[in-house]
Amino acid sequence: VQLQASGGGLVQTGDSLRLSCAASRRTFRNNGMGWFRQAPGKEREFVAGISFRGDSTYYADSVKGRFTISRDNAKDTLYLQMNSLKPEDTAVYYCAAARGAFPSRVTNGYNYWGQGTLVTVSS
Repeated sequence: VQLQASGGGLVQTGDSLRLSCAASRRTFRNNGMGWFRQAPGKEREFVAGISFRGDSTYYADSVKGRFTISRDNAKDTLYLQMNSLKPEDTAVYYCAAARGAFPSRVTNGYNYWGQGTLVTVSS
């Protein structure tokens, strides 16, 4: 499985962005998926996860109510809608395919990673 993340950019506080993650193989449909982020000097952290069918979603407390994860299995694509962005959301965002049908909040729960897309939120 290859994952290609896109959609990052430079925005201002309060703006919105939508990240996309295109998967190269149909096995995407059998795996939970997740978004993680890594800010400079910090560890990679869980942002959001979604089950293989898309009927269960999970969020970090820091983004709950502002970010929405979704997936289109017909297009083998994962999304992260980010609203009300804050400077502390600045990071490289990574999509990842979980080892099983449901996502994990830890990086060890994933065996495929995208290359990352940079999101910068200015104050």
